[in-house]
Amino acid sequence: MKKILVSIMALALFAFPTIGLADAAAGDKIITLGKNLTEEQKQSMLSEMGADDNSQVIEVTNEEEHKYLGNYIPKAQIGTKAISSSAITIEKSGSGLEVDTQNINWVTDEMYLNALMTAGVKDATIQVTAPFEVSGTAALTGLLKAYEVTSDEAIPEEVKQVANEELVKTAELGDKVGEENASALMAKIKEEIANNGVPETDAEFRELIEKAASDLGITLSEEEINSLVELFNKMKEVNVDWDQVGQQLDKAKDKISNFIDSEEGQNFLDQLKEFFIALWNAIISIFSNKDNA
Repeated sequence: MKKILVSIMALALFAFPTIGLADAAAGDKIITLGKNLTEEQKQSMLSEMGADDNSQVIEVTNEEEHKYLGNYIPKAQIGTKAISSSAITIEKSGSGLEVDTQNINWVTDEMYLNALMTAGVKDATIQVTAPFEVSGTAALTGLLKAYEVTSDEAIPEEVKQVANEELVKTAELGDKVGEENASALMAKIKEEIANNGVPETDAEFRELIEKAASDLGITLSEEEINSLVELFNKMKEVNVDWDQVGQQLDKAKDKISNFIDSEEGQNFLDQLKEFFIALWNAIISIFSNKDNA
């Protein structure tokens, strides 16, 4: 089970569901299920995501997935069935975002985190899962739909579109420069904008993107740079809340730091250290035996 606390999930949402939770409190959970799951699969997903009598459950259709992804990836890649499922649990204010995925093979935890931040999602624990391996792109639709229900806050349509485009472009960039590199680059660019303001011109965006890539040791093609300039210009046009994005990025860092400082984190580091010591001793032993042969 992966838990990566650094960078972004976002997915679309359309018509605001009729259920509203204006008084949503920490611990409230809503679950989205792909409409084309079998009854057995639905029950399995509900069990995996810890559904109880208080959990709200809504469906996501394949039509909704095509609505928000159709401009960015081929229809064949979206498919004809809604399978991905998700759960979003509201956490106390200031908690930040956390993502956990199962059976998602293209979109990483950080990619979800980045896109969710762009869409304005905050302070929530998120699960994305499927009964078998899927790319994960369609899960975003359910996630933002669930967030709108739990928070009773409508996400502007144009923001949903940008968040979906970001998710897809980051995943595609990850195919070329590595998943972790792609997510780290998006997070670094966002952090620079949150700290220093939104660039005013394409040239300034380009300079920011090139510097962030250089700092991370990433080589981008001219096409990739232009694509990112276009994406961040769209974020500028839809008035992404960069202060909130910066806060969520900081919380992600805080969680990592807190884990390292915790007893659990220290135990993990101790075990890792012991593993490498044992590995080194084993290598030394092999060469010693060869010398004595």
